[in-house]
Amino acid sequence: MELGRLEYLQALVTEFQATDSPDAKEQVLANLANFAYDPQNYEHLRRLQVLDLFLDTLSEDSEALVEFAMGGLCNLCLDRANKEYILEANGVEPIINCLSSPNEETVMSAVTTLMYLSTPRSRTQTTALPVVECMLRFSLSANRRLSNLATLFLEDYCTPLQVEEARTLSKHTAVGIPLPKD
Repeated sequence: MELGRLEYLQALVTEFQATDSPDAKEQVLANLANFAYDPQNYEHLRRLQVLDLFLDTLSEDSEALVEFAMGGLCNLCLDRANKEYILEANGVEPIINCLSSPNEETVMSAVTTLMYLSTPRSRTQTTALPVVECMLRFSLSANRRLSNLATLFLEDYCTPLQVEEARTLSKHTAVGIPLPKD
């Protein structure tokens, strides 16, 4: 008998929670992140509390798990209900923390997710001064993907005043968020 969509996603969540194998956890989380790309799965993933699973996984030590969780959140946050859930669950802070990841894909997903989560209400969080300073650093990166995305963030989500304030502060600080490894 073929499993329905909800049952299949439930089996993945159960496997993620039950397995002790790091490789199996990574594979299952990667699958869940891929399923998060399809709007037909949004309701099921909310029902199965996969948004919480992704948010909780952002604090894991495994770079691969964090990458897949961040990618899953990035895929889910285009949906209005998912966006509101992430914002209400105080998800912006752990996403901002992912900006310091050495993993390029994690950083790219974090920047994109912050863009998707920006609303008039959340903008004070998503464009807080440390985030703008970080985007200024990223905009200078030799990595064109990161540089272009950070420049877009600065131009489309930040005010000129925020950018100038971050530039002024950056001149006076020696330590910033490190750039991801290529």
